[in-house]
Amino acid sequence: MTNNFPEPIENLPEAEVPFDGIKTRLLQGKNHQIVFMKFEKDIDIPEHSHESQWEIVIDGKVDVWIGGKLHSCKKGDNFYIPAGVKHHAKVYKGYSCIAFFNERQRYKRKLH
Repeated sequence: MTNNFPEPIENLPEAEVPFDGIKTRLLQGKNHQIVFMKFEKDIDIPEHSHESQWEIVIDGKVDVWIGGKLHSCKKGDNFYIPAGVKHHAKVYKGYSCIAFFNERQRYKRKLH
């Protein structure tokens, strides 16, 4: 997937995401998910909401609007989106992150 993550992460199953140009690995918990992501191109994520999300930036840059407020995040930063809060983002090529979703079925395991 990417040189940002070690082999044990690379060996996890892929997550099925609704955008092209994102490489993913999925760690499925009983009531939550952790998704490791690497963006291979710029992507605009439209406004949406879901259960809470916490994300840490491994590399690159993202602009995320949470409840209408802009947060520009880069390597080492993190952000939190409370449950039900509308948000959208501009993700830039080269961005990689670890995202915790406080819901079991945010993303499904990708079937090959």
